[in-house]
Amino acid sequence: MDSFGIYLHVPYCKAKCRYCDFYSAPGARGVPQSYVDALLRELGKNARRPDTLYFGGGTPALLSPAQVAALVEAAAPLPGAEITLEANPDTVTWETLQGFRAAGITRISFGVQSADDTQLRRLGRTHTVAKAAEALQLAREAGFPEICGDIMLALPHYTNAEFDATLSLLQQGGCTHISAYLLKIEPGTAFARFPPEGLPGPDEAADFYLYAVQRLEAAGYRQYEISNFAKPGHEGRHNLLYWNCRDYWGVGPAAHSCLNNRRFYWPDDVQAFTDGSAAEQPEGVCDAEDFLLMQLRLNRGMDLDEYARWGGQFTPAQMTFLRHCVASGYARFADRRLQLTPAGMVVQNAILEALL
Repeated sequence: MDSFGIYLHVPYCKAKCRYCDFYSAPGARGVPQSYVDALLRELGKNARRPDTLYFGGGTPALLSPAQVAALVEAAAPLPGAEITLEANPDTVTWETLQGFRAAGITRISFGVQSADDTQLRRLGRTHTVAKAAEALQLAREAGFPEICGDIMLALPHYTNAEFDATLSLLQQGGCTHISAYLLKIEPGTAFARFPPEGLPGPDEAADFYLYAVQRLEAAGYRQYEISNFAKPGHEGRHNLLYWNCRDYWGVGPAAHSCLNNRRFYWPDDVQAFTDGSAAEQPEGVCDAEDFLLMQLRLNRGMDLDEYARWGGQFTPAQMTFLRHCVASGYARFADRRLQLTPAGMVVQNAILEALL
């Protein structure tokens, strides 16, 4: 049976980060039971057991352990399933971490972002560096086999030293997986309305990314996707479903799905989802273009024969462009496989634009 993942969207947050454009709702008092009941209602309609279950947000760690346990039970993941919960360092305690682990969470992912308190305040994060270190230590003590951490790159007034300090924090915290993202100013965010001073230019941002790739590799975190790095054998199985165009079902407002190559999504309306008046909306089909977009995110690249099975084929002009990319150090061709190098991943959007 093909792999299948379920994504549960928990949109509640204590505060909105200044760079965030994800759909969210105020959640200082936790996640309403009525919302959890709505997730349970939808899970009750599914008979397919998932290989992966992902609690994303928002801040899913605002759920109580009892709520998480009920949702895991309703999702009925297969034995050995990867079950991930995202968390902010200041939303967990020893008791909740123990409870999440007992509920079946195997993989906890902390939005650490930086090991600089001034930077965290600038971003609108509500935790401190000390709190991040404490949360990582408590997660180790609670027995999570997989601990993940996020790093943001090319932040205002950024330096390689800030990256090194953040990497050291995550290493000492026992992280098996690290996601490293370049800051992008998205429309509708606080940063878009009031751009921060000291933002690196595009060339500087590219240098920060390439430095991060090199440092993570040296620290034993192998790059397997444009923004994701892991100790061997600790790659995130759920997100690999997305990048390999496998089936996944998203539940909750603004959650997206792709089942049997058909895409659909829930409207971004908590109230309509909770009261049952919302319905999933069609979003088209997953085709060769989607396959190309997803596969070129991966470090192992795209198999051209598999691309052809999706109905894709490069024109002579596109092949000439790709040979130029190879000669310029942006891509590699080997055994009918097209891979972007780290330098190519920096300019991935421009490469994709030429290929699409």
